[in-house]
Amino acid sequence: MQKNYNPDVLSCLANLSNDEVFTPPQLANQILDMLPQDLWSNKKTTFLDPCCKSGVFLREIAKRLIIGLEKEIPNLQKRLNHIYTKQLFGIAITDLTSLLSRRSTYCSKRANGEYSICDTFKTNDGNIIFERVEHTWKNSRCMYCGANQSEYDRDNSLETHAYQFIHILKPEEIFNMKFDVIIGNPPYQMNDGGNGSSAKPLYHLFIDQAQKLNPRFLTMIVPSRWFAGGKGLDDFREKMMHDTRIRALYDFFDATECFPGIDLSGGVCYFLWDRDNKGDCKIVSHLNGKVNEQNRPLLEKDETSFIRFNEAVSIVHKIKEQKREGLLNYVSSRKPFGIPTTIRPQNDNDGKNNIRMYAYPNNGYISEKMVIQNKQWLPLYKVYLAKAYGERGNFPYLVIGKPFLGEPNSCCSETYLVCNPTPSEQCAKNCISYLKTKFARFLVLLMKNTQNAAKGVYQFVPMQDFSEEWTDEKLYKKYGLTQDEIDFIESMIRPME
Repeated sequence: MQKNYNPDVLSCLANLSNDEVFTPPQLANQILDMLPQDLWSNKKTTFLDPCCKSGVFLREIAKRLIIGLEKEIPNLQKRLNHIYTKQLFGIAITDLTSLLSRRSTYCSKRANGEYSICDTFKTNDGNIIFERVEHTWKNSRCMYCGANQSEYDRDNSLETHAYQFIHILKPEEIFNMKFDVIIGNPPYQMNDGGNGSSAKPLYHLFIDQAQKLNPRFLTMIVPSRWFAGGKGLDDFREKMMHDTRIRALYDFFDATECFPGIDLSGGVCYFLWDRDNKGDCKIVSHLNGKVNEQNRPLLEKDETSFIRFNEAVSIVHKIKEQKREGLLNYVSSRKPFGIPTTIRPQNDNDGKNNIRMYAYPNNGYISEKMVIQNKQWLPLYKVYLAKAYGERGNFPYLVIGKPFLGEPNSCCSETYLVCNPTPSEQCAKNCISYLKTKFARFLVLLMKNTQNAAKGVYQFVPMQDFSEEWTDEKLYKKYGLTQDEIDFIESMIRPME
């Protein structure tokens, strides 16, 4: 062990939560490396972090500018004063993170303090500000972020989580200036009674607000859940996928590759938005320690969803060439029989309760009167699929829960979805054999960025003729997959016994 080992304190901070994570310095520099390197030698370039937590982005930018401007401003103190007063700006997300950000950026929690690296600031805050902002309630929701009034209408001693940058109509009025680069790691979501993928996302609001300022470059690190849309993200996803100014996207399927110890289902990504340049996107996929890079559009021709893995693009194209109907059209929406999880079935079939119901945590029987939709499915065979299935770092993946046969006179609660109702028991069993293949589950994985496995995750899965049983070997041959394509699928998906 080195006796003089002096760790970077910003690499040792405990995260605030899974939603508000500190950016490790190494990761911050990887993000900065996407920017044009001539920015570091331009004394007029301005930078804004609108969601400061540790100040790591401003600190690392300052390091680069100190080197890059040495020839133009030879005097070190003059150079420092110029950089910190004219080029670096931040908006902290809490009072505590404002102090931490100033300490790491200015070497003093007070910008005008005795130990501040800049000796021309007149205020304690310098250019890293924090202002407590309250939510603006309308119909019990914040008109800016959608926070629930019952949870966030708080005493002054508590954090409001009403982040200044996204709680203002004209963000340009905060500093009254334009910025060349906006960069940050925004808060990811707001608890509103749900959690994980069911909590209300916030990060897209920071991106939308930053684009209103029209910077030359915008880069942020955020959860990858937006790839598939979802709660509050559909419009944002649509806008991002069609924005050809996104010139680089670094995607990490396992978030721990960026944030060790943090469990972010669906992974994280960071991107570079370049206002003045349009074109294809450099997509860099990080998966299980391997990196694959391709230049391609975020949306492939005739596609409506992002194909997350570069290696999967050719596979999806081959499936599309056969112009087969999608399995999506044979999968139900949530709550297929209109039965919520709050309904508890009876243990026995007593004549009145004569419909078998599959539910969590216990199966049982209910009256047919409780089935309020899709009653035509009751006399049919069907396949039941879990609506949610979570995996935490279990690579390779199962992706979905084990599908199982639903007999006639059976239904399910909203715990499950229904797939392919049919009068034929054998067709239903063949559908199960298909869903258990690595091929089908791999195609589900392309759309499944959280534990949620609702109908939409089956978008890339083609329908098959279920008069026959399906195996991976038959499917690989049917779609003409190469050995490399087969090997990639096999490496991603583990067998389902």
